[in-house]
Amino acid sequence: MEAFIIVIAGILVTIGIYMLLSKQLLRIILGTALLTHAAHLMLMAVGGLKKGAPPIVDEAATAYTDPIPHALILTSIVISFALTAFVLVLGYRAYVRIRFEDMKQLKGYEDE
Repeated sequence: MEAFIIVIAGILVTIGIYMLLSKQLLRIILGTALLTHAAHLMLMAVGGLKKGAPPIVDEAATAYTDPIPHALILTSIVISFALTAFVLVLGYRAYVRIRFEDMKQLKGYEDE
């Protein structure tokens, strides 16, 4: 199962980088979102997919799940939400100020 998730994360990284290299602002924003989702999947796959064991260790527990990958994924989700919100606001302000969303048209703008 981990191999399948790693392949899916690789596909998301490929699509995200392709979208980041485009010239339209909305595609760049969606590309950053796809890259962060790929990072979440990679953290989940690297942590291992264990079922049925609680993340609490006591004397009677024979197996337990490591809670650190879950904490890292939660932190990554919060950071990606903040990054996406910041890039959306930045893109909106750029669109309101200069009235175009094509990155090629930004070259040579007087506020550069």
